Amino acid sequence: MKELVEIIAKSLVDYPDQVVVTETEDADTITLLLTVAPDDMGKVIGKKGRIAKSIRTVVRAAALKGDKKVVVDIQ
Repeated sequence: MKELVEIIAKSLVDYPDQVVVTETEDADTITLLLTVAPDDMGKVIGKKGRIAKSIRTVVRAAALKGDKKVVVDIQ
């Protein structure tokens, strides 16, 4: 999942070298923290959060075959 979020984010931003995805795993949840450059924050979130919601939807769909819930946080 980490690689998926990283590929999507790098394709959206102007500074792909500043994209960092950190993965934290609990008993039943995987949390992915996406950090981008301050100038790229709007490109990752999108108007009314549409792009962020789309990223979360794609990751959630990819995680269906696993038994853990995946959460994407953008920072």
